[in-house]
Amino acid sequence: MMRESRSMPVPDGVDGMRLDAGVARILGLSRTVAAALADDGDVSVDGVAVAKSHRLAAGAWLEVTLPEPRQPLQIVPRPVENMRIIYADDDIVVVDKPVGVAAHPSVGWTGPTVIGGLAAAGFRISTSGAQERQGIVHRLDAGTSGVMVVAVSERAYTLLKRAFRDRTVDKRYHALVQGHLDPPGGTIDAGIGRHPGNEWKFAVTAAGKPSVTHYDTLEMFAAASLLDVHLETGRTHQIRVHFSALHHPCAGDLVYGADPVLATRLGLERQWLHARALSFAHPADGRLVEFTSDYPEDLQHALDVLREG
Repeated sequence: MMRESRSMPVPDGVDGMRLDAGVARILGLSRTVAAALADDGDVSVDGVAVAKSHRLAAGAWLEVTLPEPRQPLQIVPRPVENMRIIYADDDIVVVDKPVGVAAHPSVGWTGPTVIGGLAAAGFRISTSGAQERQGIVHRLDAGTSGVMVVAVSERAYTLLKRAFRDRTVDKRYHALVQGHLDPPGGTIDAGIGRHPGNEWKFAVTAAGKPSVTHYDTLEMFAAASLLDVHLETGRTHQIRVHFSALHHPCAGDLVYGADPVLATRLGLERQWLHARALSFAHPADGRLVEFTSDYPEDLQHALDVLREG
């Protein structure tokens, strides 16, 4: 199938912008997609293929070969080992998500998903949202375990999406971080954006989206601290980024600067981060409900090693 192209003079409004940012703004693409097109030689200025860092000049002739239209991702029913149903009714289903399970299908992900696991278990989920994210009102990273709610009814989807947007859902995590926090309880208020040197990571940046994390120390060990973390906002990798920025990364989180020697001693193959509790107004009648998740074996083992000294 022939790929569609766009040709036009560079508008005055993007004069001086980097090519990836300017093309993204002009054509309504993500900056990541625009950068990938430039890397593949699919963007030219005045007939010459240019890099994503090229600075656009108003009036220059821009030609872009667009990516092929993405086919909707399919939800494939697939049982998920160790995914426990904490609670279910006609409006919501609450699961205890194991590590290594994504919330929903995405490009490049071939592992199990919460939605696929629920479909395999016979649950009929809300059809609201994008096809591959039906019923998903919030997400946990594949590498993070714990409690997660999925909307079953259309009403629940609407109300829970609004509740997460308005920050009326209480999301509490437990995190084992390296070292000892000073003060032992407090608030981290620092914007988070894409890491300037790695598009798969995030970082505290001056232009980042507002991000607020509250924490209290529950237990201190010689090399680490167990924290109770309350998220006011819900940015991607927020807890991992904020504590890494304070030089107290989550134990086992090698992506964000954790000590690999300590990770090995604790038997960790992922970050020590667990969605411990979730409380919100039930979409059917407004009553406050709370659901909790116990630590999985790998995280409990790490704590046991620390407590044994």
